[in-house]
Amino acid sequence: MSEIKASDVKTLRDATGAGMMDCKAALQEADGDFEKAKEILRLKGLAKSQKLSERSADEGVVESYLHTPDPGMPPKVGVLVELNCSTDFVAKTDGFRKLARDIALHIAATRPDYLSREDVPEDVIARERSIAAEQAKGKPDHVVEKIVEGRLKDWFQERVLLEQIHIRDDKGKETIQDMLDKTTAEVGEPVRIRRFARFRVGGE
Repeated sequence: MSEIKASDVKTLRDATGAGMMDCKAALQEADGDFEKAKEILRLKGLAKSQKLSERSADEGVVESYLHTPDPGMPPKVGVLVELNCSTDFVAKTDGFRKLARDIALHIAATRPDYLSREDVPEDVIARERSIAAEQAKGKPDHVVEKIVEGRLKDWFQERVLLEQIHIRDDKGKETIQDMLDKTTAEVGEPVRIRRFARFRVGGE
């Protein structure tokens, strides 16, 4: 087994936010492979967050964001988002409030129509599937199916909040759901978005 240096443990902690002992254990399990250790921590964090998600989340905050396009002019876009957790102790923390503000700003910029995939009406999904199939017409059936599923996935990522890539993620990988899962693992209680609303002067 590779020797696990303290500096490697610290680097992994800085990259993932996990505890020092968890990082050391992950590096040992991965035999010093940094990327594999990150994956181990991610999977353990997801498993933990899935277990925590079974708990109720009746506390939290309602956060707002107002966007002013030009200095000296009134706001033109407004967002309200309800972010929930289990205790008021977590709800009052700066990190929780910052997450709520980041999500509100994200909503203002990306204009999602739905919170989760389950909120999308079946007729809307059927319509998008039909459009994708029509665009792929003429190709072999197995290719058409892959194209349809790929385009439907892209559509969900564009229109469904939890599946959108966070606008401040330079690597283009972290979704809003990933952010919630990560925070859930960090605070030890479920963190989830209950609802949101976006308004723009004159509509869109």
